[in-house]
Amino acid sequence: MLKPIAITALSSFSSLGNQPESIWEEYLKETSLIAKKQIGNQTVSVAAIPEALLALIAQLKTSEIKYKSLDNSVLYGILASRQAIKNAGWTSNDIFGINIGSSRGATELFEKHHQEFVETGKTATLASPTTTLGNISSWIAHDLKATGPEVSHSITCSTALHAMLNGIAWLQSGMMDKFLVGGSEAPLTPFTIAQMQALKIYSNLDSEFPCRSFDLEKTKNSMVLGEGAAMACLEVGEKANALAYISGMGYATDILEHSISISTEADCFQKSMAMALKGIDASEVDAIVMHAPGTIKGDLSEYKAIQKVFGKALPMLTTNKWKIGHTFGSSGILSVELAVLMLQHQQFIGVPFAKPQIARKKIKKVLVNAVGFGGNAVSILLTK
Repeated sequence: MLKPIAITALSSFSSLGNQPESIWEEYLKETSLIAKKQIGNQTVSVAAIPEALLALIAQLKTSEIKYKSLDNSVLYGILASRQAIKNAGWTSNDIFGINIGSSRGATELFEKHHQEFVETGKTATLASPTTTLGNISSWIAHDLKATGPEVSHSITCSTALHAMLNGIAWLQSGMMDKFLVGGSEAPLTPFTIAQMQALKIYSNLDSEFPCRSFDLEKTKNSMVLGEGAAMACLEVGEKANALAYISGMGYATDILEHSISISTEADCFQKSMAMALKGIDASEVDAIVMHAPGTIKGDLSEYKAIQKVFGKALPMLTTNKWKIGHTFGSSGILSVELAVLMLQHQQFIGVPFAKPQIARKKIKKVLVNAVGFGGNAVSILLTK
């Protein structure tokens, strides 16, 4: 890293809640937040936003008429972004960039408008402007009265960490000294669930842990969808209010063996992790928050990549998808939140059903991985 990049605030809105204290309390519980819910005409396992937080969404929709027609992916992002810049001490007088990504964007609203078109041959006036992918960053910038650059993108499940990469690039270039980055996703819709089921990766396990993420001996795919948003405030230089520092970053793309999967030993992760560790001995990494989507091949290939990079002396390995499901484009930044919390509290949050691991006395460096369809991996190294 040419210059220190500080994370001066983090905020999220997910099945874990929206306050750091309660989110940490949830992580300390060895119970999953995944539950059965009616999605369309079937009951499936998902990790949904709790009712208390949905009430905040309802309030936001009624606060101003312009918010009434927005998709939850935008509204989740707005609430998480408001809290993040408040925590960082930023105001509308600060010039900061915004890069919020989403794998799918306004999923529920798009499906609603499309269904209306199929039935009537017509569509609502706001169908297009409220379902474009740039809708999320644009509305967040509008809500925050921000005047800096706005960027939106979709790079499937590594979207949020790609947003972080982009924010780092702007900061390192000297074009900006503050950047809000993150991801937002509201994918719990009948069509999205059906797509995952068609891939034969969605969990049908009726158990305490429907998502067996990081269970390397599972015989069935067990991916489960979750929803939510998370945002990080990035600033150049050492800051008194820094929660953690970004001390390394890496990225790579696989040569695809299959249209949806990464290579057998996740070559993309091997390259992205090695890049993130440039100049740092692998033994200094105390923990890795894995992508580990809960699929047989996805979990195992990432684990093999970690073995290749770190050898036999592996860091402590974990993931949060067994607890909050796979939140697509926001999953990477929610993993960053878990990593920062472990650095702050100096406590490792493991996977309840995983095999025992050699514990590190201190947690000083945590690596976060994310990858998506297309084999586009990102690794971010965080330092206390």
